[in-house]
Amino acid sequence: MTAHDAIVLAGGAAKRLGGVDKPAVSVGGRALLDRVLGACADAARTVVVGGRRPTARPVRWAREEPPGGGPVAALDAGVRHVEADTVLVLSADLPFLTRETTRRLLDVLAADAEREGALLTDADGRDQPLVAAYRTEPLRREIALLATEYGSIAGLPLRLLTNELDLARVAADVDPLASFDCDTWEDISTARARIREHGTVLDEWITAVKDELGLELDVDIKLLLDLARDAAHGVARPAAPLTTFLVGYAAGRAAAGGGGPEAVAEASRKAVALALRWADETDGKDETEGKRGKDGNGGRAEGADAG
Repeated sequence: MTAHDAIVLAGGAAKRLGGVDKPAVSVGGRALLDRVLGACADAARTVVVGGRRPTARPVRWAREEPPGGGPVAALDAGVRHVEADTVLVLSADLPFLTRETTRRLLDVLAADAEREGALLTDADGRDQPLVAAYRTEPLRREIALLATEYGSIAGLPLRLLTNELDLARVAADVDPLASFDCDTWEDISTARARIREHGTVLDEWITAVKDELGLELDVDIKLLLDLARDAAHGVARPAAPLTTFLVGYAAGRAAAGGGGPEAVAEASRKAVALALRWADETDGKDETEGKRGKDGNGGRAEGADAG
């Protein structure tokens, strides 16, 4: 993956939200800003442009001049702190943005040395310049040219900047919700309802827990659910959460000793095997098998004694 930094624009007046601190609004138990920070966690340096606030991971802070001066001024403030040749540029109100999408943008840009950026297009084909990866120097160059041409970059529309860059377009067909932004309370309500839908709630919950606990480990949800089912059915219902806790603890110890994501799978495999053996005893299966083994061994032993 391309080495890169990230700029997250977290300013603005949020007028359609009544002036609340939009990046701090919670969706799925996490602030919008923290959700975006999770999507760009691969960045070597992350610059957040806006007022300081608590964040789930350390960031570098910057402030546009004047405060509330618009996206071009915010980008100017952020890019001053960028060291990498490539930079992700993201708005702070994207609840469904994922690391897979940001990596895809970076990969598209890296694959074409002639391009100066790669931005996402939404389901209607509209450019999303705040869901994009740019080469840093062309970004600085065009901001400087705008400042010379207009005398000030405060209040300038972002299209004046992006229109001067040679950009690749990346369709949102793989992740159509990646560019969904929260401008109104209706948008917030839609996002909150979406993450609780049957097909997405578990993935959303696991991602939220991992971010809250600072975990990078991939989680095989089906594997853990199967383990919980086997423990609940074969032992007792409270065994399910306790067993998965112990598996996580064992995997954590293995990871600390140099093990990788496979530590979870290995710990789960052992726990599932134990739960199945436990269930066999409860069902009397092992007793039957033991009787067969005893009969067979006994017959052989009697024959040996007789000899």
